[in-house]
Amino acid sequence: MKRISSRLSRGPLKAAGSAVRVGTWASNTLPARTARGLVAQSRRKILQPNFTPTPALWTPNAITASWLGHSTVLINFYGVNIITDPLLVSHAGADVLVGTIGPKRLVAPALTPRQLPRIDLVLLSHAHMDHLNSATLRTFSKITRAVTAKSTADLLCGTNFKAPAELAWGDKTVVNTSHGEVEVEAFEVKHWGARWRHDSYRGYNGYILSREGKKIIFGGDTAWSETFRSLRSRGPFELAIMPIGAYSPWIHSHCNPEQAVQMTNDAGAKYFLPVHFKTFTLGREGVHEPIERLYGAIENERIGWHDIGQTFSTS
Repeated sequence: MKRISSRLSRGPLKAAGSAVRVGTWASNTLPARTARGLVAQSRRKILQPNFTPTPALWTPNAITASWLGHSTVLINFYGVNIITDPLLVSHAGADVLVGTIGPKRLVAPALTPRQLPRIDLVLLSHAHMDHLNSATLRTFSKITRAVTAKSTADLLCGTNFKAPAELAWGDKTVVNTSHGEVEVEAFEVKHWGARWRHDSYRGYNGYILSREGKKIIFGGDTAWSETFRSLRSRGPFELAIMPIGAYSPWIHSHCNPEQAVQMTNDAGAKYFLPVHFKTFTLGREGVHEPIERLYGAIENERIGWHDIGQTFSTS
């Protein structure tokens, strides 16, 4: 069974304004042109999302997921609540005394940290500042577990996470929560993990989540990679959460929608849940192009959502 919070449309999306174009925020210095752009965007209002998830109404006997913006997805995996790459503040970037310096959101998060349900597991794909957001991570309680990429646990100092699990490609761990277990396995993607200019030793992962005989793929950030073909033998997969934006001109580190679909098909996933678009202007392709190209690359009924705040569910 597939259920979506609203009818999908192939029509143009509502314009979300403009923001400074950036490819990555893995640097501790900002170019002058970026600084000028940040000043210019400071007066722009952040739009409210068109949809608001209602996790209190979700059943624990299904897989239910809502896109909160960028790569942040709230998942109820048969009663275990998981959030991916949580970024629920107005900017993505470096923490400084006056706040966060980095690109400003086009659309606000579909839920604030206070509106989240109990979170059992935080899943972090890599150290880039639009995926590992310190301000958001500090809001989680001591009961929340964390799984992160190799050589990134040091970035969680100052949070409430106890003994976060670091996974390299091929590593697995079973996360025990008060609402059940979930197995997490890291797999190779094509990206990079440095948070600053010189810490290139940090890892970067995609993940397989397994529970109650069902499996989910979280692709993290990735360019086109043949590694998804090797996942097919570990399936079947109910759904794949895959990035579709920031590919122009960053195609060597971010896949385009057609490549994301091909990798999903290579892995054998049934449904496609797109992320990493519409929230920030990180590439030159703009706000509308990624989802429009996605509708031309895959059957409409396989697409889980097209807008921030929408919810998808499958039993």
